[in-house]
Amino acid sequence: MKQQIELKKSITWIKGSALTIGAVLGAGILVLPAITAEMAGPASILSWILMGLFSLPMVIAIGMMSSKFPDSGGMAAYTRQAFGPFWGRLTGFLILSAMPLGMPITALIGANYLGSVFSWSAFSICIVAASLLVLAVILNYIGIELLGKVQVFVISIILLILILTVVFSAQQVNMSNFHPFVSKGWVPIGQAMNLLFFAFMGWEMIGHLAEEFYNPSKDIPLSLGIGFLLINLIYLAIAFVVIGNRVYQTDNPATAIIALVAYSMGNNAGIIVAFLGFIICYCTVHTYISGFSRLVYSQSREGDFPPLFGKLHSRYQTPHVALLSFLPLFIIIIFLSYHFSWNLKSLIGIPSTTFLAVYIISMLAAAKVLPTKIGKLSSYMSAFLSLIVFLFAGWFILYPLIVATLVFCLNRRKERKRCL
Repeated sequence: MKQQIELKKSITWIKGSALTIGAVLGAGILVLPAITAEMAGPASILSWILMGLFSLPMVIAIGMMSSKFPDSGGMAAYTRQAFGPFWGRLTGFLILSAMPLGMPITALIGANYLGSVFSWSAFSICIVAASLLVLAVILNYIGIELLGKVQVFVISIILLILILTVVFSAQQVNMSNFHPFVSKGWVPIGQAMNLLFFAFMGWEMIGHLAEEFYNPSKDIPLSLGIGFLLINLIYLAIAFVVIGNRVYQTDNPATAIIALVAYSMGNNAGIIVAFLGFIICYCTVHTYISGFSRLVYSQSREGDFPPLFGKLHSRYQTPHVALLSFLPLFIIIIFLSYHFSWNLKSLIGIPSTTFLAVYIISMLAAAKVLPTKIGKLSSYMSAFLSLIVFLFAGWFILYPLIVATLVFCLNRRKERKRCL
């Protein structure tokens, strides 16, 4: 009998930490500190602190579930375990429905960073975005071991640039710029928190890689803990120097980080920030494609996708069929965005809202499955906070509702065929 090929165990806590940081630390770090400071003044730093604290229960719940039940299905597997096959199938399809838009959008944002500096045409930007996606798929195809090494290297560069930015720009911080602290009232602090929620998403991707950790019970909580600590320290440090230098009061807050980098690295700040934005976006794509491919692999094992998607490469032990199936979807979206001149940045709310729906379902599942009080409390808190933000998503709520309706109809049809 032929031995079943399994996902290769090659992730240590170091690689896991890099993958976690890459999934959560998005390009928002380049614009959100200034935008939130413009909204709430110096008190915006409270928004960052509170959102970091609010994300802690989710990190705890995900860490407990992933280490106790290591499964490449991640959130979908946990929901299936708690509520049954339909809810697991629904969670999986919700996550995957966000992928065709979420990954090309992120790649295009990264390519636009470079395009704005080098004056590239819209077509050139699309080519670079497509190349970024192809590279991420290739590295994932070759294997998680190489993937982890690349992620450690890239994250090290990102953290080095951000740390140097903080260290040098901190010399120009004027503490008087923090007075009056609550200059715009308390309400904008809450409004800024709503915006910042999307800077604290991505922790769940570690769950899809849980089967590939050497020691899930030890390395997953350690990876999430280190990632949580470093991300929050970087967020707070950048927010502090943005406020302390008052660069957010420039005509365009989105360019405030350029002024900060200029303090530490000279007048070529625009090029440095462009490359920083590009590699941050690459990191996000890099990790999410890895997670999505494992989810397809897991859903195939459960019978939700054809068995072909559940096959692993004989040499690399990666879900290569799932990975290759992503490429046509990505290229089509990139082509459509170019042909119809879509403003995909405005559509980022679709994948974000869809993931909020996933958080609500999966955190309720975690509350049911986890045996400890801290696990249940963390899960319920995460579900409640996700629901609050979800209700403020506007018309974007329609997308996950439509997906849920389609999955429900498909499930009913499947049950009828089974009865016949």
